[in-house]
Amino acid sequence: MIELAFAKDTNGLLPAVVQDYRTGEVLMLAYINQLAWEKTLETGKAHYWSRSRNSLWLKGETSGHVQLIKEILVDCDQDTVLYKVEQLGGAACHTGYRSCFYRKVTGDALTVHEQERVFDPTAVYGAK
Repeated sequence: MIELAFAKDTNGLLPAVVQDYRTGEVLMLAYINQLAWEKTLETGKAHYWSRSRNSLWLKGETSGHVQLIKEILVDCDQDTVLYKVEQLGGAACHTGYRSCFYRKVTGDALTVHEQERVFDPTAVYGAK
């Protein structure tokens, strides 16, 4: 098993930058712990640690928008990973956009940047 530096963070979490393996588009940033790392390596599907739910999370478990791992890069300090993925279903963001980085700063506001929703999050996750 490849050892990452989970002990560097008091919560045992490391950032995972997620990128489309074909285009290089940054899709999201999430966090992994040892369990998420092991499940990702074991299954070839991206698993993360949900800080809000305090639980293991298989990306796409509810929405069907799974991330298949194509390549994993590890930084020099072994405390950040880059997942290059095939994004199934077209959307990485729980808000329904392809990328979590769908807004840009325009003056003193955030505006949607060159993206349309792939799915309606209320229909997928229910009302919030």
